[in-house]
Amino acid sequence: MNRQRLILHSMTKVVSFIILSFSIFLFFAGHNEPGGGFIGGLMTASALLLLYVSFDIQTIRRVIPFDYVKMIAVGLLLAIGTGLIGMLFGLPFLTQFDDYFQLPILGETHLATALPFDLGIYLVVIGVALLVILTIAEDDS
Repeated sequence: MNRQRLILHSMTKVVSFIILSFSIFLFFAGHNEPGGGFIGGLMTASALLLLYVSFDIQTIRRVIPFDYVKMIAVGLLLAIGTGLIGMLFGLPFLTQFDDYFQLPILGETHLATALPFDLGIYLVVIGVALLVILTIAEDDS
């Protein structure tokens, strides 16, 4: 392996880790501050795309064996299911519920239905972004 390729692979691993860490921060900050599933998903997709660019597609598919179409479907089901919870109680679609719960290790924790909704959006955004870009990249015509 030549020196430039070694530097590229090393830097890609470090930068991807930083981007993924920041995307997780943005995801969890989303229901209290700017951020959430959409921007967190875009950041995660960008980190994964950086890996695809640095390494070849076959290597990354072997290391990260995700079916992005299924990821989109799971994300949509999660987001829509979270929105339907309010309708079960006679409230409008996407009504948010939140409360404080006493959890074993974490102590008193604030939980809200915004988090599973954001997770659904997060999965949809990652799946759509990667599916579109990788489909274009694999097109031989």
